[in-house]
Amino acid sequence: MDKFRGTGVAMVTPFLENFEVDFESLKKLTEHLISNGVHYLVVMGTTGENPTITDFEQTRILETIQEINEGRVPVVFGIGGNNTKAVIERAKGFNYDGVDGILSASPYYNKPNQAGIVNHYTKLADEAKAPIILYNVPGRTGSMMHVDTILQLAEHENIVAVKEASGNFDHNMQLLKNKSDDFLVISGDDNYTLPFISLGMAGVISVIGNAYPKEFSQMVRYALDSNFENARYLHYRLLPMINAIFEDGNPGGIKCVLEALDICGTTMREPLYPILPTVSEKLKSLVAAM
Repeated sequence: MDKFRGTGVAMVTPFLENFEVDFESLKKLTEHLISNGVHYLVVMGTTGENPTITDFEQTRILETIQEINEGRVPVVFGIGGNNTKAVIERAKGFNYDGVDGILSASPYYNKPNQAGIVNHYTKLADEAKAPIILYNVPGRTGSMMHVDTILQLAEHENIVAVKEASGNFDHNMQLLKNKSDDFLVISGDDNYTLPFISLGMAGVISVIGNAYPKEFSQMVRYALDSNFENARYLHYRLLPMINAIFEDGNPGGIKCVLEALDICGTTMREPLYPILPTVSEKLKSLVAAM
């Protein structure tokens, strides 16, 4: 699945001040990402605020992005949840035209055991008409997908990758050591992307890439080419910004940066709330320094 190597960007969803989707800014963001060299787009992930966006709105957002993309880069769409039956029904009724993959977070809040996670994903993969990227993000889901669980799911012909956002180096090294060559492990942590690629990861699904797609994608390219001297330069140049955008929550931080870059506004749908003024000023100073 080479289409998921390199830099994917977990796209924000721009909103107007009245909380309606800002489709003009969405078009601007989409072109910003594609023209600056990202490898693929990830639509309706956590950074896209998908829990507060209706299915109808999600469809319009996807269609708008596809209209601007015109098939230039692959598109991954987020379908997940903690009700297996509802997730399966969404997957059955979904229009896969122009969608190259499905990103699906491990079920949250219910905290199923490992066998329950395998059952959930297996049923989704059986029904989905596009390849599945697993998403291990215990900081949000409240449960950790074990290495053996991921390796078992990787045997399914329609499960091709995992986005790893556990930040656990031991876990990831065991996964990378024991996986098959055709199964991709993708970083879900911008700050760890460089060391994770050095260990064998295939790239990243990035948040900072919304704002700095050219620089971050180039860093990933250098790392994948084992050009670690140049990769380190870009990594350390971007690292203060990467750390700062998460200080008071995601996507509040990255939207503040995007506003400073005149790409979209900072509005988020509740319960998300504007970031602290001190963090906002810090981010604006970092943008100016960049």
